[in-house]
Amino acid sequence: MHGCALFLTKRVWLLRSLNFSLYSISSSSSLLLLSTARSHFLSSFLHSLPPISSMAPGIEAPQRSSNGGSVRPDSHFSDDGVSRKSKVTIVGSGNWGSVAAKLIASNAARLSSFHDEVRMWVFEETLPTGEKLTDVINLNNENVKYLPGIKLGKNVIADPDLENAVKDANMLVFVTPHQFVEGICKRLVGKIMKEVEAISLIKGMEMKKEGPCMISSLISQELGINCCVLMGANIANEIAVEKFSEATVGYRENMREIAEKWVQLFSTPYFVVSPVQDVEGVEMCGTLKNVVALAAGFVDGLEMGNNTKAAIMRIGLREMRMISKLLFSSVKDSTFFESCGVADLITTCLGGRNRKVAAAFAKHGGKRSFDELEAEMLQGQKLQGVSTAKEMYEVLSHRGWLELFPLFASVHEICIGHLSPSAIVEYSERRPNFSVINGQAQ
Repeated sequence: MHGCALFLTKRVWLLRSLNFSLYSISSSSSLLLLSTARSHFLSSFLHSLPPISSMAPGIEAPQRSSNGGSVRPDSHFSDDGVSRKSKVTIVGSGNWGSVAAKLIASNAARLSSFHDEVRMWVFEETLPTGEKLTDVINLNNENVKYLPGIKLGKNVIADPDLENAVKDANMLVFVTPHQFVEGICKRLVGKIMKEVEAISLIKGMEMKKEGPCMISSLISQELGINCCVLMGANIANEIAVEKFSEATVGYRENMREIAEKWVQLFSTPYFVVSPVQDVEGVEMCGTLKNVVALAAGFVDGLEMGNNTKAAIMRIGLREMRMISKLLFSSVKDSTFFESCGVADLITTCLGGRNRKVAAAFAKHGGKRSFDELEAEMLQGQKLQGVSTAKEMYEVLSHRGWLELFPLFASVHEICIGHLSPSAIVEYSERRPNFSVINGQAQ
């Protein structure tokens, strides 16, 4: 027992010392580079350490299977008590879905608590060659339409049959355009296993008569399961080639254990994931930043300059925070400083698809529609910002808040042609007074 306690003490001391030393170094003029190296090194270091649950007093001992062997805490059991590995299905196969498949497949193959095979539901398409997209993915281990040139992992199996793809899975990863989620969930009712856990990588919301419904809540309500979220500064093509990135898993109260399991499933040395107990805050950040990215794109398309773009991003972040806290009182200010918050906003306004198409829209003076530009520029991918701007406009209008959020209101009116793209800066003389809403947003 003393040896176990000593091991644990040394491990904690080593981590604290390592973290302090690297933090001290990162305070120098090379802050960004060394902070990134710190996160990268810590992630690799933690991956190399053995589990401590069976080595420290006061920590629950490992579970035992019916044959007396130990199993990991995140393993599942069948009805006869035999240990069963967690099996993952990815619902979606676009650009981000394919990158998620690559991340998950690498860990499923490496970690003993996960089933090797990772199924990915593919909305079947016929390629210009006449071949089915699913067949090409399974033959070449590559999504040639949405993530060309990147191998997904030999343990990724593309499946065009939604029900068949999910039938044996106890972990579902949702990553489709948000407007398709409700229809997909209705197809899955009664088709999934009991006690399935889900996570949404989807940035957007559904509008209901009673108000906005976050995608994680929609999944939970339709399927009767818990749903975490993963958001962050995640341009898919950069992660695909293993450039360093971070993400945030949002989870609900008393769901820390499953959040850690999702962290384990997604984390790699180049993709560092952190859990935060704030589903609504994490998801609102991932949803609303696309609207601000449209505004940044208008600025770029009209060549207004970096100062203007920085101002738009700052004002956009302020409105994101206020809208989130007004709609969901549980949202934490600290969430906006995670990867899902300010980091995601920055990268989306610098290089995301919403910014790119909005810039083209502004260059054409708003004469070409977003639908036309999307079809021309995105090779089948979908914009989220335009529909989210419309949905948020409806929410703000219904609640009488439009004047409080001039940036968000202006973006939608520009998108539908009621205002010219240059109007994105014309509201800057007005500074909204959020205190009028009974101090809720203070």
